[in-house]
Amino acid sequence: MNFEQLFKKAEAKGIESIQIYLEESQQIDLEVFKGDLEKHQMADSRGLTVQGIYKGKMGKFKTEIIDEKLFDQWVDDIIKSASLIESKDEVFIYEGSDKYEEVEGLYQEDLETTDIKEKIDLVFDLEKRISKIDSRVDISEAFFHQVRKRVIIQNSKGLNLEKELNHAVLGGHVVARENDDSRSSYEFEHSNVLSDFNLDEIAKNCVDKAVSLLGAKSIKSGKYEVVLQNAASASLLAAYMSMFSAESVQKGMSKLANKVGENIADNKISIVDDPFRKKSPKSGAFDDEGVRTTYKELVSNGKLTGYMHNLKTAKKADTTSTGNGFRGGIAPTNFHIANGDVAYDEAVSKMEKGIIITDLQGTHSGTNPISGDFSLQANGFYVEDGKIVKPLALITVAGNYLTLLNDVTEICNDLKFGFSFIGSPSLKISSLAISGE
Repeated sequence: MNFEQLFKKAEAKGIESIQIYLEESQQIDLEVFKGDLEKHQMADSRGLTVQGIYKGKMGKFKTEIIDEKLFDQWVDDIIKSASLIESKDEVFIYEGSDKYEEVEGLYQEDLETTDIKEKIDLVFDLEKRISKIDSRVDISEAFFHQVRKRVIIQNSKGLNLEKELNHAVLGGHVVARENDDSRSSYEFEHSNVLSDFNLDEIAKNCVDKAVSLLGAKSIKSGKYEVVLQNAASASLLAAYMSMFSAESVQKGMSKLANKVGENIADNKISIVDDPFRKKSPKSGAFDDEGVRTTYKELVSNGKLTGYMHNLKTAKKADTTSTGNGFRGGIAPTNFHIANGDVAYDEAVSKMEKGIIITDLQGTHSGTNPISGDFSLQANGFYVEDGKIVKPLALITVAGNYLTLLNDVTEICNDLKFGFSFIGSPSLKISSLAISGE
């Protein structure tokens, strides 16, 4: 659709500048449960956000009905919306960056052209492999999610950007039972290339995680050396991601305020926001405001280098946006602790008496993103002389996230991203408080 007529109508009615953000997506969701296809859904969606500056205020509205006949109504709606705004904050519509990076691997045609039957067969195959690994697996399911997305940003200042991406997730979930004990787990992989999915590995990891925790008990309370597995570390990082947002800093809700240039973690720690990571739907050359994205180490060798900014926070801080203006606020792209060079098995083998934390529960309620404190239920294993002795459950791990980052002694080379594309390798930590028996 040609939006130039909309821009002209807006200008004629006194709107200083106007921008459209159009997002179109197609989704496929498949789920196989105990050998039956329980879910087979295909859905299309289309949404348009129009915003414009009128008398210094930003008017905005959203619609799913996109028709040139509605342009006059849209302009009137923007003026009405702007007239209701009382905030005195400066508002922006961006004219565009000098250049934008070429981002590889965002879209793979083969993912779209592969017949849906092949994808269904893939999910059946995974569920069958999961169910056959161990007789203690009582419930098994496999799932597949695919999305294709197209984003267009255009405005009256000449900005005209477009990106197309696709992505899939293949994974499984199990419940294992033995006597009166039951344990559940899940495993998944991300990619937009179907051949990347290793069905045997997904199935084995999924089952092993559940079965290995059968019979888990608590342990005596105390301070222990800990290996925080990659998935658990990623979930903890996600809970404290807002610390690195300039919006949180400017509202006095981040413990990292006024700490740029200071060491906030062990010098082995670097925390990265990488918008150019291949095969990730979070990647791209621009954010939702049309600002070019950049690779950045927010923490470099333990030192805080800066915060994530959008246009609004950058103006307040007299700096430039970092290209993290998403969903009307600030968000990362592929946010993660950088990989280390220590093998996971090696890190465990050097533990005399310690605990492996495999997963953390309740990160939405048991963490304080302002203070950095946390107290979380956990599962894992007790280790003596480098060998796993027994599985653990009904334990609570407590501490402060910034203290934890300073107590990291080794970083493994097993970087893993969660569903939200916040990731981490496994971390070895000198000491954490564990509450148990």
